[in-house]
Parts: sequence; C-alpha cells; structure tokens
Amino acid sequence: MPDHRDPRAHRVTSTIAGRRAAWAFALVPLLLGVLAIALLGEGERESRATDQLPRGYGSTAAAQLEQRLPDDGASTALVLWTAEQGGLGEEQLGALRATAGEVGAVPSGPSGPVSVAEDGSAAIAVVPVEAGSASEVAEQVADLRDRLDEAVPGGVQAQVTGPAAVQADLAAVFDGANLRLLAATATVVAFLLVITYRSPVLWLIPLTVVGVADRLSAVLATQAMALLDVAWDESTIGILSVLVFGAGTDYALLLISRYRDELRLVESRYDAMATALARTAEAVVASATTVVLGVLTLLLSLVPTTRGLGLACAIGIVVAAGFALVVLPAALVLPGRWIFWPKVPRTGQPPLVETDSVWHRIGARVARRPAAFVTGTLALLAALAVGAAGISTGLDRDEQFLAEPEAITASQRLAESFPAGLTDPVRILTTADPADVTRAVEGVEGVGSVAPGPQGEEVAQVDAVLAAAPGTAAAEEAVRAVRDAVEGVGAAGAETYVTGSEALAVDARAAADRDRRVIFPLILGLVLGALLLLLRSVVAPLVLVATVVATYVASLGAAWWLFTGPLGFSALDESVPLLAFLFLVALGVDYNIFLVSRAREEAAEHGPRRGMLRALGATGGVITSAGVLLAAVFAVLGVLPLVVLAQLGTIICFGVLLDTLLVRTVLVPAVALLLGERFWWPRRVGG
Repeated sequence: MPDHRDPRAHRVTSTIAGRRAAWAFALVPLLLGVLAIALLGEGERESRATDQLPRGYGSTAAAQLEQRLPDDGASTALVLWTAEQGGLGEEQLGALRATAGEVGAVPSGPSGPVSVAEDGSAAIAVVPVEAGSASEVAEQVADLRDRLDEAVPGGVQAQVTGPAAVQADLAAVFDGANLRLLAATATVVAFLLVITYRSPVLWLIPLTVVGVADRLSAVLATQAMALLDVAWDESTIGILSVLVFGAGTDYALLLISRYRDELRLVESRYDAMATALARTAEAVVASATTVVLGVLTLLLSLVPTTRGLGLACAIGIVVAAGFALVVLPAALVLPGRWIFWPKVPRTGQPPLVETDSVWHRIGARVARRPAAFVTGTLALLAALAVGAAGISTGLDRDEQFLAEPEAITASQRLAESFPAGLTDPVRILTTADPADVTRAVEGVEGVGSVAPGPQGEEVAQVDAVLAAAPGTAAAEEAVRAVRDAVEGVGAAGAETYVTGSEALAVDARAAADRDRRVIFPLILGLVLGALLLLLRSVVAPLVLVATVVATYVASLGAAWWLFTGPLGFSALDESVPLLAFLFLVALGVDYNIFLVSRAREEAAEHGPRRGMLRALGATGGVITSAGVLLAAVFAVLGVLPLVVLAQLGTIICFGVLLDTLLVRTVLVPAVALLLGERFWWPRRVGG
C-alpha cells in the first residue's frame, strides 16, 4: 500500500494546493463568482396562476380557463367593518356606503355594495383588485387599507380580507425575507465555526468561500430556471441558501479536519493539503452526487414550483461542492499554519485518530457491549417514531402564518356574522351554459348560495358559497359533491372545473400523496445505488439506508408531538413530509459516507473492527460539528413567519441532530462491530 502522505500520488490535488497555482485556484473562481453575481443578478420570470398548482387536477384546469375571462387573473378583497360595541347605526352605515363607493366596491346583493350581517354587528363590501404580480397586488391592498383607515367612522373597525388580502399578506412575509434569512444563516455559521475551531481568523475563509458559493448558486439557479421556463416561488431561494450553506460548510469541516491532521504528519503545508484533499474528495464527490440525484427526483413532482426547487438545489450542491474542493483548499493553504492560531498543528503531534478523544472513549464503550447499544438505540428510535402513525397533512388557511396577519384575523371575525365560505367561495369555471351549471349546483348539500360571476364569450364563472367552515371535512365533502354535480353538464365537449381554496386543498393533498408514492422509493433507490457503488458491498449500504429511514420516521414522530402539543398545529403542510424526507435522507448520506469511507480506509491496515473504532475517533468530532451546524442552519428557516418553513426546519433540525449525535456515531458503529467482516460483505477490507 503506497504511503497516503506522498503528494506525488495525487497529481490533481497537488496542483490545486501547489505552491505556484494555489493563489489562482483560490482567487480566480472567487473573482469570477463575484462578477457573475454583480453582472448577471438573479433571473426573472413572470409568475403564472398555475405555478403552484398540481398538473392534471381540476383546480389547475380551472385556473387555465380562468385566464380566458375578461378580467384575467383579477382578484377580490373583502372589506369587513365591525362595530366596536353593539350594532352598526344608520349614520355609520351611511358613511360605510359612501366609503364603499369611493374605494370601488361592486354590488354583491340586493342591498347594493354593502351587505349587513343579520346580527347588525358587521358589514362587508367586495372590492375588485386588478391583476398583477404579488407585489403589485400587495400595493393595491395596502392602499385600500390606508383609505379605509382614513374614512372609517367612530366606533367602527375596518379590516381587509379575501383572496387578494391573503396574497398581499403572504407577499409581506417574504418582503426582505431572503436578506434576513441570509444574514441569520451567515451569523449562525460564523458563530459555530468560531466555536468549532476556537480561532479568531480561520472561520473567515470557509465562510467567505461558502458565502460566495451561496450567492452564485442563487444567480445560476434562477438564470437557469428562467431560461428553461421552470417555475419557482419566494421560498425557493431561501431553502436553496440554507442548503448551500449547510452542505458547503459540512464539506469544509471535513476538509479542514483532515488538513489539520495531515499538518501533524508532514512539514510542507502544500503536501498536507494535497493529501487531505485527495482523501476528502472521494467522500465529498460521492456525497454531493447522491444529494444532487436525490433533489433531482423533485423534477417528477406534479407541482411546478417543487420541480423548480429540485433543479435549484441540484445546481446549488454542484456549486457548493466545486467551491469546497477547488477554492477552499487553495485558500486555506495560502496563509500557512498560523491560520489555526492559537491551536496551531505542529509536525510530530499525534493525529486525531490516535488521540484519546471523547469519541475514542465512546467507541471503546460501544465496542464492549455493541448489542446493548443497538437494542437501546433502536428502542429509542421506535419510541420517537410512534407519533408518526397519527400524522395528518393539510393546513387550514388560518394556520399558514406563525404571526396571524390581518387577512386571517378578519376572515375569522367575518365567519362569526356571515356564511363561513363567503370570504373565499368555490369558483366553477365552465364553457357550458352558466345557467345550467347554476341549477346543477343549487341543489347540492352543503352549498349555501350560488351566484353568477365574471363572464366572457367562451368561459363563465359561477360562485358557490359553502355553508361549512373552511378546512373542515364537511367543506371537503361539499367540494367533491359540487364536482360530481357539474360533471357532464352542458353539450358534448363542454368543460367545467371547480377551484377555490377548498378545491385547491383537496387537489394539493391528492397530488402530495402521489408525489410521495413516486419519489420516496426513487430517493431510497438512488441512495442505495450510490452507496453500493462507493463501498462495493451489499450489507453496509442496506444497513446505512435502514438507519436513514429510521432517523426520518423518528424525527417526524417527535416533531409531530411538538407540533400538535406545545405549538398547537392541527396538521403538517402537504409538502413537508416529502421535502423533509428528501433532505434528511440525502444529507444523512453525507455523514454515512464521511464515516464509512474513513472506516474502509482504516480497515485496510487495521482490520474491520479496529478500523471502525479509529474512523469513529477521527470523524466523530467533525460529524458532530457538521450536524450541529446543519441543524442550526435549517432551524434558521423559522425566522420567516410561514408555518410550512418552520415545520420543515424543525423536522430537519431534529432529524440531523438525532442522526449525528446518536445514529451515525453510536448505532452504525455498534452494528458494524457486531457484524465484523460481514458488514462489508462481499468485499474484504481487513489488513
């Protein structure tokens, strides 16, 4: 076996980390990246009504028909006036009718533009909002709210809800959100890097490299999606940034740990980096390839923005791995050993694998009773996983925000005095005679009222107000009944589709279930295939994939207890189980690869048992540091007041901590010690 410290065995890595070329590999990509960020900027694409709707469902087809109406893409705002005490007086109602005329309210019943509740405590008006981007709609809603505040009579409160107001409040959530998320992520990464290396200067290099990679990823991803006409939404860049920072810093931690070890074995820092990079590159490339293939499975999703997220994340991981393997090693080798100050590694010091570290001691304890550790760990995972059996998906509109905005508060108050579905009626788009559709829907159980909507030459809209409260099983049944009632109405070839928030929720749940059934097994197959190729064995990959799945189920179950208990959520967002599975499985492979690739290397000289213990001692610290950092980075998603991102961040944070602190550092070594040489079957790795 050749001496792995001999840099001549690694021509490529010796070039990257070489005395003559290191400055070029460090500075040129960084300068080109900064130029691309400054000159190209993020790509732009005009959003469409179907971007977040699942392909092949009724609500999506309805949105396509809706674009053929005269007011294509227009929305509505519902103005709600409520008496602060008692009922609304005649003088107050007169002022409200005048205000309704000034803000452009349209007649919504026999009483004109202002409808008064039976209890007299509230009144509503419908105000059309012109079509436009989310920011343009938000500006119109903000202007409407300002005008209402100026004109509201004494003793009356004015609020705005309805589809346009919900869209505006959602846009407000992401106003400046990516900048806040980037600042919070960078702060967390910097803090944890300082703690990890206890150096006042070392952290600056990986943070700078990963930071440029993050911004470049956003530019390249959005430009590619715009070029290919792939949809993305406000959350795409936020999730991409978290992923690039997390994965990029993980790769950096692995490289720096190995580089520091090599500096204790050889005098030349260039030789040390060449060897460290050669030994790290295989693990990073294998890990990045697996993650890229994993996120690309999202291209099979029925939802366009989910497909965009998969493409963006794949580009981000490629950029992060490229910067970690080319720019970072060259940038680290330029300053010299002092970059680790005050704990500068010196030649002759024992490498980490030979020190009596905490992970050596944990490994020794696991080695004495591996069966007990396997049993205990599996029992804990099973206990945590119990909660996963009761999971339900599909958040109500009222639960979409962590901090409740005005549109939701007003919607809840409106439901106390008016029919529950008034704020967001079921919309029926049809090319048939709208009168025939109206008659078909009027007799449907659960429908409170039916009224004609906008009409064009070929397409008409009919609005049906449901009696049931939004988000309930009764509302869902009413949507299905409406769809059954309008099926086949009109002449042959006529099209009739049902949409609205309740119909969208029904279709979203069905599409999410289909995506999970298709993508879950594909992700597992790709991960298993990658591990089979990397390790060239059968048993080890099966064990590792099984532990990844166990970690996912346990983290999902534990998070479900947290969500339904202290946090009070009734369900998970439909997209959360799939995205959490994808990121936990794909990123969990990182730590699998970090551990087992080092174990295979050590086993070649020390045998499978001793090799696994040495690998745990060498990688336990870096895996723990990487896991804590990755968990913290995903937890940063909670800075955005959107429930879906908070849920996703919480599950991944818990799952990564569980994986790095327990599964990857206790369960996997214990199983490997129990199986011995059979863990690597059919390959032989013993020295």
